[in-house]
Amino acid sequence: MSRLAATIDRIGGLDEAAAALAARHLDRLTKPPGSLGRLEELAIQLAGITGTPYPTFDRRTIVVAAGDHGVVAQGVSAYPAGVTGQMVANFIAGGAAINALAALVGAEVLVVDVGVASDVVVRAEPGRGGGRLLSRRVRPGTADLSVGPAMSHEEATSAVGVGLELAAQLAAKGVRLVALGEMGIGNTTAASAIVAALTGRPPRDVAGRGTGVGEATWRRKVAVIERGIRVNRPDLADPIGVLAALGGLEIACLVGLALGLAAERIPVIVDGFITGAALLAGSRLCPRLPALVIAAHRSVEPGHTVVLQELGLRPLFDLGLRLGEGTGAALAITLVDAAVRIRDDMATFESAGVATAGGQAAQG
Repeated sequence: MSRLAATIDRIGGLDEAAAALAARHLDRLTKPPGSLGRLEELAIQLAGITGTPYPTFDRRTIVVAAGDHGVVAQGVSAYPAGVTGQMVANFIAGGAAINALAALVGAEVLVVDVGVASDVVVRAEPGRGGGRLLSRRVRPGTADLSVGPAMSHEEATSAVGVGLELAAQLAAKGVRLVALGEMGIGNTTAASAIVAALTGRPPRDVAGRGTGVGEATWRRKVAVIERGIRVNRPDLADPIGVLAALGGLEIACLVGLALGLAAERIPVIVDGFITGAALLAGSRLCPRLPALVIAAHRSVEPGHTVVLQELGLRPLFDLGLRLGEGTGAALAITLVDAAVRIRDDMATFESAGVATAGGQAAQG
């Protein structure tokens, strides 16, 4: 049995007993049942994912998977391909949005180079919230998906394997909460192609403006995605083959990471459209996966709404974000912390001497 197959075999559903215990505890707190809405739902989901009614998340990591995309040669992005490596260096130096938010929530930033095409040169001393670089480069960027496969099936499998291995390492180090992010100029094109292929939706319905391209570039982007799907004819019964055909070394890594963490019962917070496309591909490998992850936010990318609907996920918030890097997922950690604080720090009706609904004194 391959490592991927063995990992999928270990992924179960939510622990209903732990979730029920968490729900009962929340109902004993000094508030009307369910009155804290999504925070209560989140506390219950965290119990179901971890298998314990009172999980804690002292160690948290934000993983930013990075890779370049050959399809950038088709003029689908507002930024040149070299920005991927430059931004990876910025993550390490601590100068990006994700570093600022990671410092806010007390999370480590781990940047995984799965397929950056250029050398990563850190030009500044790491500051507060500086990230750590893990070099696991499968190849220096993908090929142009509009003229042929973005990578080989073996390379896609290797990138998934990077994520599986990293999940095991994080678990062994005691990390108990992981937020997923990404960096890769051109990756909204690859993600749009993956989502269009897996859902059967027209590329124009899932492709957005990415880095902020204008109308002409957006139309070219849609045409490139249509051509890529037509040229590659991905086999929808083979999700790894879809990744190989349409790209994203960092997307493939995120697929493996989400699956590996689910097998370890470590809650995974997915960010926006790119991580959502990875989750969609992962769900085709393991339909149990979506129930075990937390959708942070709704991106302005139209394809993200398609992904969320396809997976039956309801995001925690919508702030009009479209940066990536895991920024939305980092913000969602604050809500995880809020859910845990409510669970642990509020008094019960009994301990506070507060009457329950109907005016009855609380009983032990």
